[in-house]
Amino acid sequence: MVVRAALRLGFGTASLLAGSWALRALHGAPAALGASPAEIDAVARRSPNYQDGEFVNLDPASGVSLDREEQRQIIWDLIGSRAASRPPGPIPLATPAPADAAAAPLAVSWYGHSSAMIEIDGYRVLADPVWSRRCSLSHAVGPQRMHEVPVELDALPAVDAVLISHDHYDHLDIDTIIGLARTQRAPFVVPLGVGAHLRKWGIPESRIVELDWHESWQIGELTLVCTPARHFSGRLFNRNTTLWASWVIAGPRHRAFFGGDTGYTKSFAEIGMDHGPFDLTLLPIGAYHPAWPDIHMNPEDAVRAHLDVAEADSGLLVPIHWATFRLAPHPWSEPVERLVAAADPAGIRVAAPKPGQRVDPDTTSTFDPWWQL
Repeated sequence: MVVRAALRLGFGTASLLAGSWALRALHGAPAALGASPAEIDAVARRSPNYQDGEFVNLDPASGVSLDREEQRQIIWDLIGSRAASRPPGPIPLATPAPADAAAAPLAVSWYGHSSAMIEIDGYRVLADPVWSRRCSLSHAVGPQRMHEVPVELDALPAVDAVLISHDHYDHLDIDTIIGLARTQRAPFVVPLGVGAHLRKWGIPESRIVELDWHESWQIGELTLVCTPARHFSGRLFNRNTTLWASWVIAGPRHRAFFGGDTGYTKSFAEIGMDHGPFDLTLLPIGAYHPAWPDIHMNPEDAVRAHLDVAEADSGLLVPIHWATFRLAPHPWSEPVERLVAAADPAGIRVAAPKPGQRVDPDTTSTFDPWWQL
């Protein structure tokens, strides 16, 4: 009887703890999911890229849907590479530029992963800001950041636009969006359909600019052009109900290209011809895997993409989509090491800042392999 009572107590306690953990894990999840497909459809269906309830890539992309064997292999790879895919020591942070400093003709501050402040001819554009500890629908589970944010959200300088590439959690974060709505006055410029998530989170319609591929929006002399990418979207079970994009950021004298999250695509050459050459490119180099070669570029793909949109002897390539979240089993510093090795023979200038560091293409000349911890 005593044993049975103890077992019942043990199982009851375990169930209670598991239930408590599940509640914590799910806390905030329904809101983080954003809009439903029905709420998105009314806007999305005006696009020629929206077919049978889904957006489609211009280049067909494999790796969007994985079979069970591929999923098992990736999980096994992630478990087996746990040590190598994490930094061997603390990731150094740079002191961000003062918030009251004037915006430069051309500069970029990288805050980790794909979050960056791009300065163009006196304007500031904040791209894919994610300040939460996890890129997940939950505060308790999901990929956790491997370094602290280098600057608090409310300490950022005033921006002219907040730019979003797509609705995956490592690029669109509910807490960061709500925080920016409180601390900034800038509009949120997003691909078609993503605006429905923002409206669900209470962002006023007047602050949402929603664009299809090849559409543009202008503030003063700054032009933002929504350009194609090769990827997918979705925040849980529903895929591709919102659009994914790269972005042209063009001032009167300088141009930057923000790749967001993408596989290599023939669209880069077309973007370069239509909007380039670019003085600055921010291109993803991490989270690649043989199972999804078409939706995440590797470092060599980033070099090809840069050559498509910029002049090798003048444009500066700044890598993004690496170092902050563990999203693939490759070694932590491998993306930047491969990028540097591939860029040098191609004649491409690369600046790989520490999180928080500001890079000015006109004054950045020293090479700092800070990732060799």
